[in-house]
Amino acid sequence: MGSRIAVVAIDAIDVRAVAGFWSRVLDWPIVEEEEDGIVLAPSGDAGIGIDVFPVPERKTVKNRLHLDLRVTGGLTVAQELERLRGLGAVTVDVGQPENARWTVLADPEGNEFCLLHGRDGSP
Repeated sequence: MGSRIAVVAIDAIDVRAVAGFWSRVLDWPIVEEEEDGIVLAPSGDAGIGIDVFPVPERKTVKNRLHLDLRVTGGLTVAQELERLRGLGAVTVDVGQPENARWTVLADPEGNEFCLLHGRDGSP
């Protein structure tokens, strides 16, 4: 038997803002809110969630691990980029190639994530 990912943890200074951002991005409700963090999970039992925990320091370097998002719900990549930016995401340059098949974005506290182009990651 091996291991499986149960939770992705995100550090934040403003836990409510970051949890709210990811809740809206993924359409996952907040399922638990404690003094030491906020838990998001998809409806049903998908087997994975996101915990947002408070930390005192700001992020200063590129993430060593990040999330890759795929467009769903019949939206185009352009529509999803517009939606994500409307929720507070910003486009960032982490040295990705000019012809990358993804767009690098950051959440309100600078945690990078990628939006893959096309349903299979293609342009």
